Amino acid sequence: MSLPVVVSVEAEAQIEAIDSWWRENRPSSPGLFAEELAEAFSMIEFAPEAGRRYAHSEVKGVRRLLLRSTRHHVYYVATGDAAVILAVWGSIKGAGPDLTRLGNL
Repeated sequence: MSLPVVVSVEAEAQIEAIDSWWRENRPSSPGLFAEELAEAFSMIEFAPEAGRRYAHSEVKGVRRLLLRSTRHHVYYVATGDAAVILAVWGSIKGAGPDLTRLGNL
């Protein structure tokens, strides 16, 4: 069974910013972030339980999946109908993204 992957508006903006930065600042591998993200989306689509649980008091059922090469996390919730990407966030930032306003999925 697969779930369609739906990207939130917030996550889409984060993805665009990260991809733009990556293409501009990593000339030896400008497409690496996009490639790694596409692989993660495919994994989430076909194995939504693949990510590790991420405890969040406001949003239940959040999981995150590490993009190893680019060191970003994909935060998502798998519902019965879709896997909703909530955020894509740098793992080296020290704290996770603010998911509070996304609690009413």
